[in-house]
Amino acid sequence: MKFRKLKIMTNTLSLISRKSQNLFKRQSLHNSLLVFFLLFSVVWGVGAADEPVTFQASGPSQVILDRPFQISFTVNAKGKDFRLPEITDFDILAGPFESSSSSFSFINGKQTSSVSYKYTYTLLAKNTGTFTIPSASITVKSQKHTSNGLSIQVLPPDAPQQQNQGGQGQQSRSQNQSDNTAISNENLFIRTIVSKTNVYEQEAILMTYRLYSTLDVVNFSVKKMPDFKGFMKNDLEIQPQLQLENYNGRNYATVDLYQTVLFPQRAGTIDIEKTDFEVIIRVENTSPRRSIFDSFFDTYTNVSRNVTAPGVKINVNELPTANKPMAFGGSVGRFTMNSSISTQEIKANEAVTMKIAIEGAGNMRMIKNPVVKLPDSFEQYDPKVTNDFKVSASGVNGKKTVEYLFIPRYSGEFEIPSVEFCYFDIQSKSYKTLRTPSYKLNVLKAENVPGETTVVDSYVGKEDVKQLASDIRYIQTNNYKIVPEEEPRIGSLTSWLMYLIPLAICLLLFIVLSRQAKENANAHLVKNKKANKIARKRLKYAQKLLSEGKKDQFYDEVLKAVWTYLSDKLSIPVASLTKDRIESELNRNSVSQELVAQLMQILNTCEFARYAPNTGQQEMGNLFDETVQVISTLEEQIKKN
Repeated sequence: MKFRKLKIMTNTLSLISRKSQNLFKRQSLHNSLLVFFLLFSVVWGVGAADEPVTFQASGPSQVILDRPFQISFTVNAKGKDFRLPEITDFDILAGPFESSSSSFSFINGKQTSSVSYKYTYTLLAKNTGTFTIPSASITVKSQKHTSNGLSIQVLPPDAPQQQNQGGQGQQSRSQNQSDNTAISNENLFIRTIVSKTNVYEQEAILMTYRLYSTLDVVNFSVKKMPDFKGFMKNDLEIQPQLQLENYNGRNYATVDLYQTVLFPQRAGTIDIEKTDFEVIIRVENTSPRRSIFDSFFDTYTNVSRNVTAPGVKINVNELPTANKPMAFGGSVGRFTMNSSISTQEIKANEAVTMKIAIEGAGNMRMIKNPVVKLPDSFEQYDPKVTNDFKVSASGVNGKKTVEYLFIPRYSGEFEIPSVEFCYFDIQSKSYKTLRTPSYKLNVLKAENVPGETTVVDSYVGKEDVKQLASDIRYIQTNNYKIVPEEEPRIGSLTSWLMYLIPLAICLLLFIVLSRQAKENANAHLVKNKKANKIARKRLKYAQKLLSEGKKDQFYDEVLKAVWTYLSDKLSIPVASLTKDRIESELNRNSVSQELVAQLMQILNTCEFARYAPNTGQQEMGNLFDETVQVISTLEEQIKKN
């Protein structure tokens, strides 16, 4: 019995010893990993410390009174003693909240790392207006760094709407709550905004079509644009950017749809006609859900809405005739002029260059080349004109450079007179004349040119008339054979073919062009033919977004490409396009069930991607390749049927 107990104790001690050894091994492994991560962190910290310190402030440019908002200060290195000066125009509700993030990559033997520390405040505006948040400061490695300041515009809140008295008060509140989702002229409209309505001829006018909405606008397109009769038009390249604006006591999300600079070409009242736009709005789908998955995929529907921007009248005044210079050529704006000449001493038969530069803002495309009066003995060439123009809100601004090349043929002293440029100044409402300095040009005698005449000023000496080698060419007296001209034979096969072949060609062209015109008149047929081309163009842009890593924009562009292709190919308006109708139409066109299921999977993936934060680059690339293959296969099957 004692021996048995001793054996059990021995086995127990042996087991404890083996477990201790394993535990020691695991502890050693943990220590090694800990040392590795410490060395990794040191190397990472050294790599990150080599970057220059940047300290930036960010926040919204526009906020609404009584609505909290956040601003943040971000630095790419660990710092201390973060300080924000006193803010008098805003109340600090919370903050600063400190957070940090880091990233590390090792690609092709090159190590890159970055860290960032963010300090976030929650603020509330006290009054409406435009206010400035001063720069903050932080100390990094004993050096003080300051951030940029922020300018924030505070808009007033929505004005309360008057409610009916008595029992209608509750009904008004319900109606006001539904105004945020109902499409009406109060929450979706376009304004025609012009900088001026009373102008002079050739004075720049900035015209903007601005969309105001409280809804989710997906896309827009121009249906009918005015012809702008009586104006010279210069379109502005704008990037649609969403902003807030308080209009008639209500806050709207606004975006500029179109901007152009107009120059009126005649006096009087000129009407700019109304403009029609088509706006696509995303509204919540209130139909009964068939399954739990509908909450992810079928919660929104795109709705088309026609919105009209009103027309506007422009009163154009005639330019004043009093004190109007004779040299005035129709230039209106504000300009400066300078000139230069390549040399003021040159030998005869050598080239001289004179440059005149006109710079400013106005109708610069209407500026005529200044007239340079040169002496009669100068040989002048066509001027070289360089226009460096840019369209802006103030008109066309930039620089017009005119380069004159001329060659003096005789020696002497000459004077190039001053050049005048007249324009109408909008600010002073008067004519102004700019003048270049006059230039004295000393032309020396050319070398190895015998008998050269010296000319004073613009006088030209007479040149000797050189006799030609022979003044009269003799009539040919040799014998030659006269061949009588054959008369055309009317009624022969050749003559008939000369009439019938052009007639047949004209008839064939008439048939082809008539058929083409008939096909172009069918809008559905034209869209059907161009559906694949438009889809590939959108997918090409989606591929660019894929390479840039813009996930949300990539999925939106792929979804738009598929919806637009199906709408054009099946001749169904986008607003009436649903998944059920797509399936029925594709089945009617004898498209395979496998291809239809694959197409539905693409649509579901694009819609679900907005809610999937972990979608990677590989999945986006696979979706792009699958979309291209499905559209190509669908195009072939529909054509066969």
